[in-house]
Amino acid sequence: MPVGEFRNDQARARFFTAYDDLTARLWPSSSVDSDVATSFGTTRVHRLGSGDQTPFVLLPGSGGPAVMWHAYVGGLAASRPVIAVDPVGEPGPSVQTRPIGSGDDWSRWLGETLTALGVSRAHLVGTSYGGWIALSHALRSPRSVASLALLDPGGFGKVSPRFLAWVIACGLATFTPRPVRHAAARSLRNVTLRDDDAVRLVKATFGFRRRHIMPTPLSDAELARIAAPTLVLLGGHSQLYDAREVAARVTTHMPDAVAEIVPEASHDLALWRPAELAARIATFAAGTPAHA
Repeated sequence: MPVGEFRNDQARARFFTAYDDLTARLWPSSSVDSDVATSFGTTRVHRLGSGDQTPFVLLPGSGGPAVMWHAYVGGLAASRPVIAVDPVGEPGPSVQTRPIGSGDDWSRWLGETLTALGVSRAHLVGTSYGGWIALSHALRSPRSVASLALLDPGGFGKVSPRFLAWVIACGLATFTPRPVRHAAARSLRNVTLRDDDAVRLVKATFGFRRRHIMPTPLSDAELARIAAPTLVLLGGHSQLYDAREVAARVTTHMPDAVAEIVPEASHDLALWRPAELAARIATFAAGTPAHA
């Protein structure tokens, strides 16, 4: 199984031209960035905020580097430290050297990353694929997870052809003229297409060969084993799953979980009113037990 990599030097340069520009304009200058060695490759992390409280650890979705959280980090860092992670095998500054073929591997990678940072316990925040990684880690390393905040996460069923068709359609729309793209945002239910900065980065990611597996669905028994307080935020029009069905599974099988549906949103939930979502996530984490 091969690892994720840029197609060539031109693709790498094109991506980092967009990435560096967006980071310089949108990411807080107070961020302290470092590279962490893991058995799966070098992982770039971005640390913000101060204090000794249990930190937030942010995991982006497929194809999205940590800079996708730029509208969240200020609000979250006001309440506790924040660590935003660029996963290996995704377009960004992290470098994958070993394939990741399971949820166990992802949990091992995240555990190694946090151990290297001296973080024994964290509030995990993940969207889409990053949400599945967070669930995988909570399942396999429960003592290290203080809480979960999941935004339209993977892991609640097989990825359907309908979802893959939506992803392809949205990808093609990024290359259309701006007025057409903005109009398509409505019909495709994807506010990302109205975000010119995000679209520029998305287009640059097409020069990266992503080799990760699809999220493995968690069984009801596995969900029942996740003891961490969990907030699941779902797009009412999510193209990934039926939001009501997922909410029902969460409330039925997860012992300490809350599911909330954002009616207007789809799988684009993370970019839907980020200031409000960040405040909801911070409030949820603050309400977890004191030792968390």
